[in-house]
Amino acid sequence: MSADGEKAGQRTGGWARKLPLIAIGLVALIGAYALRDYASFESLAQNRERLLAFRDANYLAAVAVFMLAYILIVAFSLPGAALATLTGGFLFSTFPGALYNVTAATLGAICIFQAARWGLGDRLAARMDASDGLVNRIKAGINANQWSMLFLIRLTPAVPFFVSNLVPAFVGVSLWRYAVTTFLGIIPGAVVYTSVGAGLGEVFARGERPDLGIIFAPHILLPILGLCLLAALPILLKAVRGRKGV
Repeated sequence: MSADGEKAGQRTGGWARKLPLIAIGLVALIGAYALRDYASFESLAQNRERLLAFRDANYLAAVAVFMLAYILIVAFSLPGAALATLTGGFLFSTFPGALYNVTAATLGAICIFQAARWGLGDRLAARMDASDGLVNRIKAGINANQWSMLFLIRLTPAVPFFVSNLVPAFVGVSLWRYAVTTFLGIIPGAVVYTSVGAGLGEVFARGERPDLGIIFAPHILLPILGLCLLAALPILLKAVRGRKGV
C-alpha cells in the first residue's frame, strides 16, 4: 500500500473511532431539546399511578425498562439523571432502588467512558505522555494516585457527573479501576437521592417538590466530605513524604 493510501486509511479509521463519541454528542443535544418537557418532576407526578400500576403488574419488566432508560440517560448525557434516581426510589424504595440506580448509572458511565477513550482518550493519553512540562506532570500525578483521584471525583458533590465520566478516559485510566471507583464512589449520593425518591408519595400528596439540595445539609454533607478526605489521604501522605524527602 502506498503512503497516501496508508494516510487515508488512518484518517478513515480515526473518524470511525470518533463516531460513537459524535453520536453521543448529537443525541445529547437533541435530547436536551426534545426531553425538556418530559424529564421533569411534574411529568413524574402526573404519571405516578401508571408507573406504580405497571410495576405492580410486571415487576421484573419494570426493573429492566427502568434500568435501560437510566443507562441510556447516562450514556448519552441526557437530561434527567437526578429524576431517574428519584424514580428508582419512588418505584423500588431505598433498597433495592439504590442498587438499581447505582448499577444502571455505572453501566451508563462505562458506555460513555469507552466511547470517549476509543475516540480520543488513547491518543490524548499518548500525547500527554510524550509532552513535556506541566501537562506531563499533571498526568503523572493522576497516574500515581489513580484510585484516590477517581474516588475523590466521584464522592465530591460539586463535580458534575458527566465530567467525572469523561476525564478519566482522557488520562488513560483502566476500565477496571474506572468501573470499581464509579460503582463504589456514587453509592453515598445515590442512597441519599434514592431515599428522597422513596418518600415522593408523601411529597406528591402535599403538592410539593422534593428537596434536591438535601445532599448539602450538614448531617449528610459532612459524612460525604469525610469520605472525600479519606480518599484524599493517600495523596496527602505522598505529598508530605515527598517534602520530607526533599
